[in-house]
Amino acid sequence: MAIIFNEKAKTFTLNTKHTSYQMKIGNLDYLLHLYYGPSIPDEDVSWQIMQYDRGFSGNPYESRNARTFSLDAQPQEYSTQQQGDFRAASIEVINSDGSYSFHGKAVDYRLTKGKYKLDTLPCVFAREEDTADTLEVTLLDQVSQVKVILLFGVFQEADIITRAVKVVNGGDRPIHLAKVMSLCLDFLNGSDFDLVSLPGRYGQERQVERQHMTHHIHNIGSVRGSSSHQQNPFVILCGRETTEDCGRCYGFSLMYSGNFLAEAELDQYDQLRLGMGINPKQFLYELKPGEIFEGPEVVMAFTNSGFTGLSHLYHDFYRTNLCRSKFVSQVERPVLINSWEAAFMDFDDVKLVEIAKAAKNMGVDLFVMDDGWFGKRDDDNSGLGDWVVNESKIKCGLHKLVEQINDLDMKFGIWFEPEMVSEDSDLYRAHPDWAMEIPGRHAVRSRNQIALDLSRRDVQDYLIKSVNTILDDANIYYVKWDINRSLTDIWSNDLPAEKQGEVYHRYILGLYRVMDAIILTHPDILFEGCSGGGGRFDAAMLHYYPQYWVSDNNNPIDRLKLHYGTSFVYPTCTMGAHISDSGRFVPLETKAVVAMCGTFGYELDATHLTEKEQKICMEQSRLFRKYYHITFKGDFYRLTNPFEMGNMTAWQHVTKDKRESLVSVVVTNLTCNGPQEYVKPKGLEPSARYSINGSEETRSGAALMNAGIPINREVPEYSAFQFYLVRED
Repeated sequence: MAIIFNEKAKTFTLNTKHTSYQMKIGNLDYLLHLYYGPSIPDEDVSWQIMQYDRGFSGNPYESRNARTFSLDAQPQEYSTQQQGDFRAASIEVINSDGSYSFHGKAVDYRLTKGKYKLDTLPCVFAREEDTADTLEVTLLDQVSQVKVILLFGVFQEADIITRAVKVVNGGDRPIHLAKVMSLCLDFLNGSDFDLVSLPGRYGQERQVERQHMTHHIHNIGSVRGSSSHQQNPFVILCGRETTEDCGRCYGFSLMYSGNFLAEAELDQYDQLRLGMGINPKQFLYELKPGEIFEGPEVVMAFTNSGFTGLSHLYHDFYRTNLCRSKFVSQVERPVLINSWEAAFMDFDDVKLVEIAKAAKNMGVDLFVMDDGWFGKRDDDNSGLGDWVVNESKIKCGLHKLVEQINDLDMKFGIWFEPEMVSEDSDLYRAHPDWAMEIPGRHAVRSRNQIALDLSRRDVQDYLIKSVNTILDDANIYYVKWDINRSLTDIWSNDLPAEKQGEVYHRYILGLYRVMDAIILTHPDILFEGCSGGGGRFDAAMLHYYPQYWVSDNNNPIDRLKLHYGTSFVYPTCTMGAHISDSGRFVPLETKAVVAMCGTFGYELDATHLTEKEQKICMEQSRLFRKYYHITFKGDFYRLTNPFEMGNMTAWQHVTKDKRESLVSVVVTNLTCNGPQEYVKPKGLEPSARYSINGSEETRSGAALMNAGIPINREVPEYSAFQFYLVRED
């Protein structure tokens, strides 16, 4: 097995292909974290923990007079509460007597073949060909009988370790959880670490921010009810020396779509603690005797090969072990056109068919009908929740409309926003208690809509039935699942006052149940997630959707930064990217090059394009299909950083066998009489020779990577280049 328990030393060593992770049942049975990094032999490395008398750091009672042992200075695998450790706690338990305390000690462990599963939350899975093992370590508070079960999944070949947690109330009286972290990772010295995160805002999601660790608690999280535009549940701890190509990198990706928290604390002794899990804001969860609470999974990776090496680990793993959709690897995804920017909500069936006919001349395979097809929906003020076809718009009916699109040899897609309701809707008039509104207070509106209370089973059942009815009525090939506001007015009419602290989390559990019952029961439909763009782009969502809309911002120059930041953890094949009218001074060819750093499609009115423009689009659609096996399955390299003031942005995809590569370049800052620019590819076979764009001349991989490809300067602003490299066999 990849997990070794040393009976004598009481150490657990988790080994992947290139890394080791070690913990120990140490002094007084506390579970101590010893090591995570490059592979080491199976030996007890607890000698690195030095014992001193730390002033004003409490000592556990059972340590007697041993003033040198304090949990305030011990590297713990899951930190306790009220036991002399004044750093960030992993768990906060309110016991039945009103006390705040959890004193967990290791009492049991279990090793099993295969990967653990969670009953209420999405998690990564092991394929038949994977070598995966599970370790469970149980921590018990002897007074309250509360158990914390730490789950570790080890994917040996993938260099991935996962963590999750279960809290079990083994006592005879209810308790309340005020905080539950899924991950606690202590480093004995973290003074030379940087913290990398992906902050942003609507239209500018997943920008990249790097900061030195200082003696504070650095909090990264969301309290918006979703993982949010503003932050992303992914962080990197890296050495100060780390670059794209070399240096220490630890990645932590939380599989949760609601309020989350990552807290990195550099303490008084330069020890670094990283915690990650559900955000404790407005979180108070009751556990009755015998009940179990599951915390979301964290996917961890380590490499010495810099940001690129870390990205490759996540890209490879998330392409194979995250989403079971056949569109991940079995079926190539189509070139689509979405009706939103072409018609918004002002359309009928005739207009939609006209757009589809024009799009056929652009090489489009899939026509998507966006918002406005249901209920009384002519603007943002009405109709949400009434998932019935508006036959004053779709006069021929949905079934017939789909047939007309299929007769063009095109597939049909449709838009939903299941989680929201309009006050002007039949659903709200019939069930006002289903909306999230605090009694006696006016609800906060956003986009003139209110969130449905997905913590309720009856609301979940309504959504499952109404959406499935539409999907089963016609030949639907694609669904865009949207959510266009953050959550406020957190309240459920279905829960008593003392359980309102559970609503945020129960909403997410309800959402996952709805998605299980809709998405997983329609394996032949391609689902794409959206949240006002990329406001809920996280690993848990990608468990259900093979692709997610990166941003509502389609400006191709802004997209260079959006794709760059997103690519740190999420593979480009998950990144929804379209050509639109945004960026009027950017050539159509450049827009296509940028969209090929994603799933590729169109977001415009095809009937307004000239014949020349349609031919350009047809050629770009052809190139997307030609390069599909490279961009969707190959290794991705960030060749330049668009946040730096360079004159171009470049990126690259390389097939796993290094035989083919696509280098893409966008000129972003032309300067008068400036220096010659070169782009240096990566990941090629140094001794092999490569042709460039079909040229009979070849260049060695070593020369290309070290000398570079010159970029023509005599070009219009925002020009783009693609270099298709093929190895000479």
